[in-house]
Amino acid sequence: MTTYLLAGGGTAGHVNPLLAVADRLRERDPEAVVLVLGTAEGLESRLVPARGYELLTIAKVPFPRRPNRAALSFPSRFRRSIDDVRRIIDERTVDVVVGFGGYVSTPAYLAARRAGVPIVIHEANAKPGLANRLGSKWAAKVGAAFSGTPIRNAELVGMPLRREIETLDRAALRAEAARFFGLDADRPVLLATGGSLGARRINRTMVESASAVTGAGWQVLHIAGGNAEVSAPDVDGYRMVEYADRMDLALSVADAAISRAGAATVSELAALGIPAIYVPYPVGNGEQRFNAADVVGAGGGILVDDADFLPGWVERELVPLLGDPARVERMAAAAASVGRRDGTDRMIALVDAALGDAADDTAHSA
Repeated sequence: MTTYLLAGGGTAGHVNPLLAVADRLRERDPEAVVLVLGTAEGLESRLVPARGYELLTIAKVPFPRRPNRAALSFPSRFRRSIDDVRRIIDERTVDVVVGFGGYVSTPAYLAARRAGVPIVIHEANAKPGLANRLGSKWAAKVGAAFSGTPIRNAELVGMPLRREIETLDRAALRAEAARFFGLDADRPVLLATGGSLGARRINRTMVESASAVTGAGWQVLHIAGGNAEVSAPDVDGYRMVEYADRMDLALSVADAAISRAGAATVSELAALGIPAIYVPYPVGNGEQRFNAADVVGAGGGILVDDADFLPGWVERELVPLLGDPARVERMAAAAASVGRRDGTDRMIALVDAALGDAADDTAHSA
């Protein structure tokens, strides 16, 4: 019986691929022990137990960015976190640590290294985070969601996706999806989304451009998010919802999309062959531009800066695109050419390889 410790959390970008891998491990071997390491504050505190996994928490100890009181206490708090993970590894007889980034991953990698337990890493972003860059120094295997990710010894595996996305038959679900959202299945649909909280620029520009887009013969499914700050326009063929609990249906009815360029979003759209206008989040370290690079380079997406995504851009660039079905079809094929639906299985293959190598090393040293 194998015991896996999956470390990651804080954001959906870390938690969702972790859960995809956890689910597949449990599916193929119900006797396996799948433990998840996270914090009490992160998104994992809700999602992991809800999915039926045991969540083991350690203190959230962010790396100090400036000299202050927290920086002075960081070394001792960080050592305690490493000791806490080492105790978990020993007490639960952990065979492998699989990290997905986030606050808990660094102490997990250091504890695993001290315990002689193999480390496997998945890096979801094209611009890797600090924890995974550090952990890659000792990792037996490193999987990357995007090609060219600058992290040591990376193998391209793609993004571990939810089973419902991996197996999604968009054509078979289109009629049901159209009924669900009150759309016409025979007319093309543009999906606009900025994530669960929404994206102010995407929301405003889409609402202000409602007539231009629908005038091009397209319908709009606009998932505005929790902080929408906009109201649905009174335009035929424009459907706005705050949330979409059935994202599988939203993706099934979408012929093209406008979205941020989070790693999971880019990976899902490409895997499903949905061409997209990517409007990267303008704050942070710019990783969203890198996430979209592969699909944009292949011709399956268009990158536009947040500051430039205005009604004028929609009129000049988007409306002519929507009026050219052959170009949309070519973009869809290009997106599918770089998309991957088997990221979960590829990632688990790395875990299996690391376990196999560790077993061989043990046998040779015996």
